[in-house]
Amino acid sequence: MTRSAVGPGPLRLHHVDFGGPPCAPVVVCVHGLGGSHLNWDLLAPLLSARYRVLAVDLPGFGLSPPRRGPATVRRNVAALAAFIRGCDGPVTLVGNSMGGLIAVLTAARHPELVRALALLDPALPAPGRVLRSPAGLAQLVAYAVPGVGERLRRARRRRIGAHAAFAETLRTGGIDPESLPPDLVARSVALVEQQDDVAGADRAYLSASRSLAWAMVRAHAYYAAMAAVRAPVLLVHGAQDGLVPVGAARAVVRRRPEWRYVELAGVGHMPQLQDPKRVIEVLVPWLDSMDEHQTPEVEPFLPP
Repeated sequence: MTRSAVGPGPLRLHHVDFGGPPCAPVVVCVHGLGGSHLNWDLLAPLLSARYRVLAVDLPGFGLSPPRRGPATVRRNVAALAAFIRGCDGPVTLVGNSMGGLIAVLTAARHPELVRALALLDPALPAPGRVLRSPAGLAQLVAYAVPGVGERLRRARRRRIGAHAAFAETLRTGGIDPESLPPDLVARSVALVEQQDDVAGADRAYLSASRSLAWAMVRAHAYYAAMAAVRAPVLLVHGAQDGLVPVGAARAVVRRRPEWRYVELAGVGHMPQLQDPKRVIEVLVPWLDSMDEHQTPEVEPFLPP
């Protein structure tokens, strides 16, 4: 049974509680750029058989209202940390894409809040992928200009409609929209259409996109944060990820060989939607192995 709720505290992030056994460890799922709690609709029910699962909407995404000011990576980390403080004790973070980056930074800066970290195709430094694509580079430059990006995004949404825009997002992540349950597609499209503050959502998306791009450029700071993470880490990456190449994940594991690494053949950028059962086959045994783990006391990582 799922229930939608607004989190505690002044940030009051919307989240969906998928339930779980009494006193079960808490798992918080964090979506990627342009995503929402619905990104976890296929994985979370399978995971909630053993764990209490919460899927959060970051500010300006899903049903969490946008905040004043840009939705930068740093501010999203602060929002997620505040949400976790409203949970009972440290949690396991499961992050996809941009949500993976935010999860890493949260674990590095607030180690007392995170007992373990599972990364599903997280955003990783791979600037050559964008720079080799003239179309991708042109879109990145256009969207990077405040005001211009908002107008372009609004015009495109009006031209193609919410359903086509959602389908395009899925295909970019390597997912055939026809492969998903029709009710999930319908609810995802309806979520886009029912947003009260569309302009605010556009600002959140574009400011998060700009901040994410900057974090990828400043790869040294991201790698320093990874090095500061002391919680156990599981890194799962789709071998056919067209957004974050699998080579980037392999490079990270060479830096952190103690991290558990699993590659999923035939899977793209959003494995929790494309093949949730295979993710569960990896994730649940790893989570079970964390039951006896105690995260050591460490100093929080502060970026340079």
